[in-house]
Amino acid sequence: MDYEFLNDIVVTVDYYNHRICTANWEIEEVVMDFVDISYVISGQAEYIINGIKYTVSAGDLLCIPYGSTRSATSNPNALMECYSINGKVRNINGEDITLPLPLICNIGLHKDLLSLYNNLNTVWTLKDPGYILRAKGLYLMILQRYFQIIIFQKDTSMVDTRIKKVLHYISNHYKEPLTVHKMAKMINLSDMYFGTLFKKETGMSFRNFLTLVRMNRAEEMLYSGEYKIHEISDACGFSDVFYFSRIFKKHRGMSPSDAIRQNKSEDDLYEG
Repeated sequence: MDYEFLNDIVVTVDYYNHRICTANWEIEEVVMDFVDISYVISGQAEYIINGIKYTVSAGDLLCIPYGSTRSATSNPNALMECYSINGKVRNINGEDITLPLPLICNIGLHKDLLSLYNNLNTVWTLKDPGYILRAKGLYLMILQRYFQIIIFQKDTSMVDTRIKKVLHYISNHYKEPLTVHKMAKMINLSDMYFGTLFKKETGMSFRNFLTLVRMNRAEEMLYSGEYKIHEISDACGFSDVFYFSRIFKKHRGMSPSDAIRQNKSEDDLYEG
């Protein structure tokens, strides 16, 4: 499935609550004109969604789509605590969309998600000028983490801290002649163990990852229209512009010159 549309979603935060249920807590049955995203961090509750009963507990994420019928009641023996966001999720044309997330799934408790929700809680409680904009930004960050964990199954929060250090270094020093030996030495590992660990954590070899980073940056510079090809080659760590062109074509399916021409044609189309 193509998930590119997720990059263009537009959200509203119409309601937010750090919910700590009482024994009598309930949600009356209603047909929702919003999307309900709720993350359970402790306790239990019973939801009835479109006529089907579900029990949710710590670590569960609920993504109840627009148009669903929903009601809920508390479990007095295990009072639920959760974070809930209700709002619209639309495409850039303003049309309601269904997020490609399961109705209920257990993702466990993630410290970075709890931190984002705590930030949202502060923003929503203080209601400083511009708080709605900040709330929407945090909501998008929260959704991105859910997509990362559930759809792409790539949880960067679980990456080995030593490899995280290397990834950060690469993002700032990709122009330099980086090697396995240099990176392994930086985090006090043998070359062989570093190579194995890096591939385990990222899914690709160090060389391929470095090339990917350089190609991403080269593409950005080409499409900016501000640089000559030899300048881009040098800025992305390639001393030989012909080698750079060959590698770029291998990874992007077109030469740097073709990429520039294609981007210019698209710009002319928009301007026209």
